[in-house]
Amino acid sequence: MSKDFEGKVVLITGAATGIGRATALAFAKRGAKVAIGDIDHRAEETVQLIEGEGGESAFFKTDVSNLAQVKLLVENTNKVFGGLHHAFNNAGVLPPTKSFVEMTEEDFDHTIAIDLKGVFLAMKYEIEFMEKSGGGTIVNTASVAGLIADPFMAPYVAAKHGVVGLTKAAGIEYAQKGIRVNGIAPGLVQTPMTQRWLEDPEFSKALVGQIPIQRPAKPEEIAEMVIFLSSPGASYAAGHTFVIDGGYTAH
Repeated sequence: MSKDFEGKVVLITGAATGIGRATALAFAKRGAKVAIGDIDHRAEETVQLIEGEGGESAFFKTDVSNLAQVKLLVENTNKVFGGLHHAFNNAGVLPPTKSFVEMTEEDFDHTIAIDLKGVFLAMKYEIEFMEKSGGGTIVNTASVAGLIADPFMAPYVAAKHGVVGLTKAAGIEYAQKGIRVNGIAPGLVQTPMTQRWLEDPEFSKALVGQIPIQRPAKPEEIAEMVIFLSSPGASYAAGHTFVIDGGYTAH
């Protein structure tokens, strides 16, 4: 595997498991130094996996909904690794599965705080640093729920539509300053977050039945799109959210 990110510093939020971990490993295998911001201590295992392969990584416990902690995360990334060239804002949560009227204010506020505000705060400080240091790339995790809607998860749909909007706004505002901002919209991915869905035989069958490829994605498949969008190969991509859903939204 080529070391096309040799000497580059990547910041990833939400890399304890799933897509975030797979992307952290993919960047590290390509030579990048990987800083991880997460509230989940399983991120320490991700660091160990990277270091076990001879890479460099560090974990900074971070609540992405907390402005001071996110600012410190970006500062610590620069302090430890001497820069910040690429960012992947991936931290997120799923709300409880409830009807619209059963969703509580707490359900809504928590989902928005992590899935939308967390992306805003991360972008705010990543962009501030990249603007001073000469540019970089940012990829935000939205979802197919940022493009269409499914029932019983209204706060998540609202948050992910917001991520698509933030990606567009920052993408056009900073493209001329050498900062490319894009997003990804994964469909169903086999991760610890979706495990409760996939372990329900009827629910899983219904979900997979709507996917032309007829299976959930592997986290590594999503990671490859993040790698591409962060690479010179995507040098003309800015402000867009790229769908990786096995054909789900192509109907």
